[in-house]
Amino acid sequence: MKLAILGAGDVGRSVADLAGDYGHDVVALADSTTATVDDDGIDIDGALERKLAGDALGSSDLETVFEADYDVLVEATPTTLGDAQPGFSHTKRALEADRHVVLANKGPVAERYEELRALEAASAGSIRFEATVGGAIPILSTVEDSTPQAVTAVRGVLNGTANFILTRMAAEGLDYEHVLAEAQDLGVAEADPTFDVDGTDAALKFVILANVLADGGFALNDATVDGIQNIPGSALDLAAEDGRTIRLIGEATRDGVRVGPRLVPENGPLAVTGTRNIVQIETRNAGSLHSSGRGAGGPETATAVLSDVGRLPPL
Repeated sequence: MKLAILGAGDVGRSVADLAGDYGHDVVALADSTTATVDDDGIDIDGALERKLAGDALGSSDLETVFEADYDVLVEATPTTLGDAQPGFSHTKRALEADRHVVLANKGPVAERYEELRALEAASAGSIRFEATVGGAIPILSTVEDSTPQAVTAVRGVLNGTANFILTRMAAEGLDYEHVLAEAQDLGVAEADPTFDVDGTDAALKFVILANVLADGGFALNDATVDGIQNIPGSALDLAAEDGRTIRLIGEATRDGVRVGPRLVPENGPLAVTGTRNIVQIETRNAGSLHSSGRGAGGPETATAVLSDVGRLPPL
Protein backbone atom coordinates (compact mmCIF):
# COMPACT_ATOMS: atom_id res chain seq x y z
CA MET A 1 0.00 0.00 0.00
CA LYS A 2 1.06 3.60 -0.60
CA LEU A 3 0.65 5.69 2.55
CA ALA A 4 0.09 9.42 2.96
CA ILE A 5 0.68 10.40 6.58
CA LEU A 6 -0.81 13.52 8.15
CA GLY A 7 0.88 14.35 11.42
CA ALA A 8 4.58 14.11 12.17
CA GLY A 9 4.52 13.70 15.94
CA ASP A 10 5.67 10.54 17.66
CA VAL A 11 3.04 8.37 15.99
CA GLY A 12 3.27 9.80 12.47
CA ARG A 13 7.06 9.63 12.50
CA SER A 14 6.98 6.07 13.79
CA VAL A 15 4.51 4.99 11.09
CA ALA A 16 6.82 6.47 8.44
CA ASP A 17 9.86 4.83 10.01
CA LEU A 18 8.28 1.37 10.28
CA ALA A 19 6.16 1.29 7.11
CA GLY A 20 8.85 -0.38 5.02
CA ASP A 21 9.10 -3.25 7.51
CA TYR A 22 5.44 -3.98 6.79
CA GLY A 23 5.88 -3.80 3.02
CA HIS A 24 4.36 -0.35 2.49
CA ASP A 25 5.64 2.79 0.76
CA VAL A 26 5.28 6.31 2.17
CA VAL A 27 4.48 8.80 -0.59
CA ALA A 28 3.65 11.80 1.63
CA LEU A 29 4.38 13.02 5.13
CA ALA A 30 3.04 16.30 6.50
CA ASP A 31 3.11 18.26 9.74
CA SER A 32 1.06 21.36 10.54
CA THR A 33 3.05 23.63 8.20
CA THR A 34 4.81 21.70 5.42
CA ALA A 35 4.84 18.39 3.60
CA THR A 36 7.17 16.21 1.57
CA VAL A 37 5.51 14.34 -1.31
CA ASP A 38 6.87 11.91 -3.90
CA ASP A 39 4.70 9.35 -5.70
CA ASP A 40 7.73 7.08 -5.99
CA GLY A 41 8.32 7.18 -2.23
CA ILE A 42 9.72 9.96 -0.06
CA ASP A 43 13.16 10.01 1.54
CA ILE A 44 11.95 9.01 4.99
CA ASP A 45 15.30 9.26 6.76
CA GLY A 46 15.90 12.74 5.38
CA ALA A 47 12.41 13.92 6.28
CA LEU A 48 12.66 12.62 9.83
CA GLU A 49 16.09 14.15 10.31
CA ARG A 50 14.76 17.53 9.21
CA LYS A 51 11.76 17.26 11.49
CA LEU A 52 13.82 16.33 14.54
CA ALA A 53 16.28 19.15 13.78
CA GLY A 54 13.43 21.65 13.79
CA ASP A 55 13.67 22.36 10.06
CA ALA A 56 10.87 22.37 7.51
CA LEU A 57 9.67 18.85 6.78
CA GLY A 58 9.53 19.58 3.06
CA SER A 59 8.85 22.22 0.44
CA SER A 60 5.21 21.30 -0.26
CA ASP A 61 2.00 22.22 1.51
CA LEU A 62 -0.86 20.12 2.87
CA GLU A 63 -2.88 20.36 -0.33
CA THR A 64 -0.28 18.39 -2.27
CA VAL A 65 -0.76 15.44 0.07
CA PHE A 66 -4.32 14.96 -1.18
CA GLU A 67 -3.07 15.17 -4.76
CA ALA A 68 -0.55 12.38 -4.20
CA ASP A 69 -0.95 8.84 -5.55
CA TYR A 70 -1.81 7.18 -2.22
CA ASP A 71 -3.98 4.24 -1.19
CA VAL A 72 -4.29 4.96 2.54
CA LEU A 73 -4.44 8.24 4.42
CA VAL A 74 -2.99 7.83 7.91
CA GLU A 75 -4.59 10.52 10.08
CA ALA A 76 -2.21 11.09 13.00
CA THR A 77 -2.80 14.77 13.77
CA PRO A 78 -3.54 15.75 17.40
CA THR A 79 -6.93 14.83 18.82
CA THR A 80 -9.40 17.70 19.08
CA LEU A 81 -12.87 17.67 20.61
CA GLY A 82 -16.23 19.02 19.48
CA ASP A 83 -16.09 19.27 15.70
CA ALA A 84 -12.95 17.06 15.63
CA GLN A 85 -11.24 19.31 13.10
CA PRO A 86 -9.06 19.19 11.10
CA GLY A 87 -8.98 15.38 11.43
CA PHE A 88 -12.58 14.94 10.34
CA SER A 89 -12.14 17.06 7.19
CA HIS A 90 -8.97 15.17 6.27
CA THR A 91 -10.82 11.86 6.63
CA LYS A 92 -13.79 13.16 4.64
CA ARG A 93 -11.59 14.27 1.74
CA ALA A 94 -9.86 10.91 1.52
CA LEU A 95 -13.07 8.89 1.66
CA GLU A 96 -14.74 11.14 -0.93
CA ALA A 97 -11.74 10.43 -3.16
CA ASP A 98 -12.38 6.69 -2.66
CA ARG A 99 -9.24 6.13 -0.58
CA HIS A 100 -8.84 4.20 2.65
CA VAL A 101 -8.29 5.98 5.99
CA VAL A 102 -6.56 4.68 9.11
CA LEU A 103 -6.96 6.91 12.16
CA ALA A 104 -4.71 7.35 15.15
CA ASN A 105 -6.66 10.55 15.91
CA LYS A 106 -9.45 9.79 18.41
CA GLY A 107 -11.51 12.92 17.77
CA PRO A 108 -13.42 11.99 14.60
CA VAL A 109 -14.29 8.50 15.85
CA ALA A 110 -15.38 9.63 19.30
CA GLU A 111 -17.22 12.81 18.32
CA ARG A 112 -18.56 12.19 14.78
CA TYR A 113 -18.86 8.43 14.45
CA GLU A 114 -22.11 8.28 12.52
CA GLU A 115 -20.89 10.84 9.98
CA LEU A 116 -17.73 8.80 9.44
CA ARG A 117 -19.70 5.64 8.84
CA ALA A 118 -22.00 7.45 6.38
CA LEU A 119 -18.97 8.73 4.45
CA GLU A 120 -17.49 5.25 4.43
CA ALA A 121 -20.73 3.74 3.12
CA ALA A 122 -20.65 6.14 0.15
CA SER A 123 -16.96 5.47 -0.58
CA ALA A 124 -14.94 2.70 -2.19
CA GLY A 125 -12.54 3.22 0.72
CA SER A 126 -12.75 1.96 4.28
CA ILE A 127 -11.91 3.41 7.69
CA ARG A 128 -10.06 1.62 10.48
CA PHE A 129 -9.02 2.98 13.88
CA GLU A 130 -7.41 0.35 16.11
CA ALA A 131 -4.74 2.87 17.15
CA THR A 132 -7.33 5.17 18.75
CA VAL A 133 -7.92 2.75 21.64
CA GLY A 134 -5.07 1.31 23.67
CA GLY A 135 -2.04 1.74 21.44
CA ALA A 136 -0.65 -1.64 20.41
CA ILE A 137 -3.23 -3.65 22.39
CA PRO A 138 -5.56 -5.35 19.85
CA ILE A 139 -8.81 -4.22 21.44
CA LEU A 140 -10.96 -3.26 18.46
CA SER A 141 -9.77 -6.19 16.36
CA THR A 142 -10.68 -8.54 19.22
CA VAL A 143 -14.14 -6.99 19.41
CA GLU A 144 -14.41 -7.27 15.63
CA ASP A 145 -13.32 -10.93 15.65
CA SER A 146 -15.81 -11.70 18.43
CA THR A 147 -18.42 -9.64 16.52
CA PRO A 148 -19.65 -6.51 18.32
CA GLN A 149 -23.11 -8.05 18.76
CA ALA A 150 -21.61 -10.80 20.96
CA VAL A 151 -19.71 -8.35 23.18
CA THR A 152 -21.72 -7.13 26.16
CA ALA A 153 -19.19 -4.77 27.77
CA VAL A 154 -15.61 -3.56 27.66
CA ARG A 155 -13.93 -2.28 30.81
CA GLY A 156 -10.42 -1.60 31.98
CA VAL A 157 -7.53 0.80 32.41
CA LEU A 158 -6.78 2.83 29.28
CA ASN A 159 -4.62 5.72 30.47
CA GLY A 160 -1.02 5.06 31.41
CA THR A 161 -0.38 8.44 33.03
CA ALA A 162 -3.22 8.10 35.52
CA ASN A 163 -2.24 4.52 36.21
CA PHE A 164 1.38 5.47 36.86
CA ILE A 165 0.30 8.14 39.34
CA LEU A 166 -2.04 5.82 41.24
CA THR A 167 0.57 3.05 41.29
CA ARG A 168 3.23 5.34 42.75
CA MET A 169 0.83 6.85 45.28
CA ALA A 170 -0.05 3.37 46.53
CA ALA A 171 3.49 1.97 46.52
CA GLU A 172 5.27 4.90 48.14
CA GLY A 173 2.56 6.51 50.22
CA LEU A 174 3.01 9.77 48.30
CA ASP A 175 0.38 12.41 47.60
CA TYR A 176 -1.04 13.24 44.18
CA GLU A 177 0.83 16.50 43.55
CA HIS A 178 4.20 14.94 44.41
CA VAL A 179 3.70 11.97 42.07
CA LEU A 180 2.35 14.17 39.28
CA ALA A 181 5.52 16.29 39.40
CA GLU A 182 7.59 13.10 39.29
CA ALA A 183 5.62 11.82 36.30
CA GLN A 184 6.19 15.10 34.47
CA ASP A 185 9.94 14.95 35.19
CA LEU A 186 10.05 11.41 33.77
CA GLY A 187 8.05 12.37 30.66
CA VAL A 188 5.19 10.06 31.67
CA ALA A 189 2.86 13.05 32.11
CA GLU A 190 2.49 16.05 29.82
CA ALA A 191 3.26 19.58 31.00
CA ASP A 192 -0.52 20.01 30.94
CA PRO A 193 -1.79 16.59 32.11
CA THR A 194 -5.46 17.60 32.28
CA PHE A 195 -6.80 15.18 29.65
CA ASP A 196 -5.08 12.27 31.39
CA VAL A 197 -5.84 12.97 35.04
CA ASP A 198 -9.40 14.27 34.62
CA GLY A 199 -10.43 11.13 32.72
CA THR A 200 -11.02 12.74 29.31
CA ASP A 201 -8.46 10.65 27.41
CA ALA A 202 -9.81 7.38 28.82
CA ALA A 203 -13.38 8.53 28.21
CA LEU A 204 -12.69 9.20 24.53
CA LYS A 205 -11.42 5.64 24.14
CA PHE A 206 -14.43 4.14 25.86
CA VAL A 207 -16.78 6.34 23.83
CA ILE A 208 -15.20 4.87 20.69
CA LEU A 209 -15.76 1.37 22.08
CA ALA A 210 -19.39 2.18 22.90
CA ASN A 211 -19.89 3.47 19.37
CA VAL A 212 -18.50 0.23 17.95
CA LEU A 213 -20.74 -1.88 20.22
CA ALA A 214 -23.90 0.17 19.54
CA ASP A 215 -23.06 1.25 15.98
CA GLY A 216 -22.96 4.89 17.03
CA GLY A 217 -24.93 7.16 19.28
CA PHE A 218 -22.24 8.39 21.65
CA ALA A 219 -19.91 11.37 22.01
CA LEU A 220 -17.77 12.60 24.88
CA ASN A 221 -20.63 14.66 26.35
CA ASP A 222 -22.61 11.44 26.83
CA ALA A 223 -19.99 9.92 29.13
CA THR A 224 -19.99 10.12 32.93
CA VAL A 225 -16.40 11.02 33.81
CA ASP A 226 -14.50 11.54 37.06
CA GLY A 227 -10.74 12.00 37.36
CA ILE A 228 -8.07 11.16 39.93
CA GLN A 229 -7.03 14.67 41.01
CA ASN A 230 -8.89 14.58 44.32
CA ILE A 231 -7.86 11.13 45.51
CA PRO A 232 -5.87 11.46 48.76
CA GLY A 233 -3.02 9.12 49.57
CA SER A 234 -4.99 8.01 52.62
CA ALA A 235 -7.66 6.49 50.36
CA LEU A 236 -5.08 4.18 48.79
CA ASP A 237 -3.77 3.27 52.26
CA LEU A 238 -7.27 2.34 53.42
CA ALA A 239 -7.89 0.32 50.26
CA ALA A 240 -4.66 -1.61 50.80
CA GLU A 241 -5.75 -2.58 54.32
CA ASP A 242 -8.69 -4.35 52.69
CA GLY A 243 -6.59 -6.03 49.97
CA ARG A 244 -7.69 -3.57 47.32
CA THR A 245 -6.33 -0.62 45.38
CA ILE A 246 -7.72 2.21 43.26
CA ARG A 247 -7.54 2.40 39.48
CA LEU A 248 -9.10 4.74 36.90
CA ILE A 249 -11.55 2.29 35.35
CA GLY A 250 -13.64 2.86 32.25
CA GLU A 251 -16.59 0.84 31.01
CA ALA A 252 -18.39 0.88 27.68
CA THR A 253 -21.69 -0.83 26.99
CA ARG A 254 -24.55 -0.22 24.58
CA ASP A 255 -26.17 1.82 27.31
CA GLY A 256 -23.37 4.28 27.96
CA VAL A 257 -19.86 5.12 29.12
CA ARG A 258 -18.52 5.58 32.64
CA VAL A 259 -14.98 6.47 33.69
CA GLY A 260 -13.80 7.06 37.24
CA PRO A 261 -11.69 5.84 40.16
CA ARG A 262 -12.80 2.40 41.33
CA LEU A 263 -11.73 -0.03 44.03
CA VAL A 264 -10.33 -3.22 42.52
CA PRO A 265 -8.69 -6.30 44.12
CA GLU A 266 -5.00 -5.60 44.73
CA ASN A 267 -3.99 -8.81 42.94
CA GLY A 268 -6.80 -8.79 40.40
CA PRO A 269 -6.39 -8.42 36.62
CA LEU A 270 -7.42 -4.74 36.58
CA ALA A 271 -4.72 -3.73 39.08
CA VAL A 272 -2.03 -3.30 36.42
CA THR A 273 0.94 -1.21 37.52
CA GLY A 274 2.97 1.63 36.04
CA THR A 275 1.96 2.78 32.58
CA ARG A 276 0.47 -0.54 31.49
CA ASN A 277 -3.07 -0.71 30.19
CA ILE A 278 -5.54 -3.58 30.35
CA VAL A 279 -8.96 -4.30 28.89
CA GLN A 280 -11.54 -6.90 29.86
CA ILE A 281 -13.91 -7.77 27.02
CA GLU A 282 -17.08 -9.50 28.17
CA THR A 283 -18.62 -11.76 25.53
CA ARG A 284 -21.75 -13.90 25.38
CA ASN A 285 -20.02 -16.95 23.94
CA ALA A 286 -16.36 -16.80 24.93
CA GLY A 287 -16.50 -15.48 28.48
CA SER A 288 -14.13 -12.73 29.60
CA LEU A 289 -11.14 -11.91 27.38
CA HIS A 290 -8.16 -9.94 28.72
CA SER A 291 -5.48 -8.02 26.82
CA SER A 292 -2.71 -5.99 28.41
CA GLY A 293 0.29 -3.99 27.26
CA ARG A 294 1.56 -0.51 26.58
CA GLY A 295 -1.33 1.68 25.60
CA ALA A 296 0.69 4.57 24.18
CA GLY A 297 4.01 5.46 22.57
CA GLY A 298 5.06 6.17 19.00
CA PRO A 299 6.27 2.72 17.87
CA GLU A 300 3.57 0.92 19.85
CA THR A 301 0.73 2.96 18.34
CA ALA A 302 2.34 2.78 14.90
CA THR A 303 2.12 -1.02 15.02
CA ALA A 304 -1.64 -0.70 15.46
CA VAL A 305 -1.83 1.70 12.50
CA LEU A 306 0.20 -0.59 10.28
CA SER A 307 -1.76 -3.67 11.37
CA ASP A 308 -4.91 -1.84 10.27
CA VAL A 309 -3.31 -1.03 6.92
CA GLY A 310 -2.62 -4.73 6.49
CA ARG A 311 -6.31 -5.55 7.01
CA LEU A 312 -7.50 -3.23 4.25
CA PRO A 313 -8.59 -4.67 0.90
CA PRO A 314 -6.95 -3.49 -2.35
CA LEU A 315 -8.72 -0.53 -3.91
